[in-house]
Amino acid sequence: MDPVKIASLELENVKRIRAVQIKPTKDGLTVIGGRNGQGKTSVLDAIAWALGGNKMKPDNPNRDGAAMPAKLHVELSNGIVVERRGKNGTLYVTDRTGMKGTQKLLDEFLSQLALDLPKFLGGSDKDRTTALLQTLGIDEQLAALDGQIRSAYQQRTAIGNDARRLRAHADKLPSHDDVPDEPVSVAELVRQQQEILARNGENQKKRENVSRLEWECQGTRQSIEHIDQSIKAAQVQLDEYVRDAQERINRMQSEYEDQKGKLSKQLGDLETARKTAEQLVDESTAEIEQSIADIESVNARVADNQRKAEAVAVATEREQEYADMTATVESLRDQRVALLDGAPLPLEGLSVDEEGRLTYQSQTWGDMSSSEQLRVATAIVRATKPDCGFVLLDKLEQMDAQTLSEFGEWAQGEGLQVIGTRVGTDSSCTIVIEDGRVVGQDKPEPVAPDPRGEAIPWGGSEF
Repeated sequence: MDPVKIASLELENVKRIRAVQIKPTKDGLTVIGGRNGQGKTSVLDAIAWALGGNKMKPDNPNRDGAAMPAKLHVELSNGIVVERRGKNGTLYVTDRTGMKGTQKLLDEFLSQLALDLPKFLGGSDKDRTTALLQTLGIDEQLAALDGQIRSAYQQRTAIGNDARRLRAHADKLPSHDDVPDEPVSVAELVRQQQEILARNGENQKKRENVSRLEWECQGTRQSIEHIDQSIKAAQVQLDEYVRDAQERINRMQSEYEDQKGKLSKQLGDLETARKTAEQLVDESTAEIEQSIADIESVNARVADNQRKAEAVAVATEREQEYADMTATVESLRDQRVALLDGAPLPLEGLSVDEEGRLTYQSQTWGDMSSSEQLRVATAIVRATKPDCGFVLLDKLEQMDAQTLSEFGEWAQGEGLQVIGTRVGTDSSCTIVIEDGRVVGQDKPEPVAPDPRGEAIPWGGSEF
């Protein structure tokens, strides 16, 4: 079914209107022009009242000084005729077959925002966004995603601040390159020192063994010399003591040989001991003694390095959490973009930012031009109830002639009927209202009595 539009309207004695008949353009703009106070806005108010119900009824619907109460007659493109007449503006709704209806029938296909667009235009960013998202049916999904994004962003901000603090703390801690990874143990150094001292003690014993062997060799030499002297003395007495001397000589010769063998062995042992002793090198304990003396300083620097390493590890872990949360935020934003990209937005370039504000061509509401605001508003209002094919717009003078023409072309391309008002009487106006009448429109004939006590205007035919 085609969207419902206003086919024609006839108004009498409504606010500043005396008598007006209008057949709006089916698609695009119908601009009602005129000077201030001539009845332009009264036309829009009358349409809103006729179609929107008593909640849209003006505070003073009847024209001042009029003998008869306000009358409204609106024919819609779907064949329904809407009338309000009588002292209380009673509603009469009939369709093509003559069947009667009520306000409920009108509410099924008419958009309240289309009848009261200033309510949308003057609303808050939240109100406008809510109207769009509810229309698309993604308000709850988007609200949930936006809540998750805000929560994740706040968590990421807190983690980032903590990571920067931890990294700054780690960078300030001292670090030393000339110390071991773990604290030095005094007991271990003492053990190493004792091992060195033990080895040095063994070396000393070997040196003492060399001295002992040298002394023993010296004693053996002296013994040999003594024997040698004895032999010589015995030789002198040989002739006198041949037999006894020879025996003594033999005994001493044997002893001599024994002592020589013993000396030879001792000399070999001495040479071996001397060579071993010459090769011995005592190890110094100075380095370990110095390490023991420096152990507090070394361990203090080791502790510095360990504290710095721990601080760097904590900071690095927090930075990774920040990176993970950044990925979460980006994922949620991608979901948000996908949700909006998949939604049937009523206007190309229309979106909702993370602050919940409507944007059009990346501009927020306050940065849009008046024509852009109207374009966005009419597109959203139409989307709230696609069966309603028209909107009412007041104060089109906010747009210059060219912008107004472009807006009209856009509305026509969208198959949207726009009935608006504009201060002016130039060619941009479809009709001009002056003193409650359409300029150039014939005035109605005098009213005739109605059997019901009401007047029958415009040649005696009732609405």
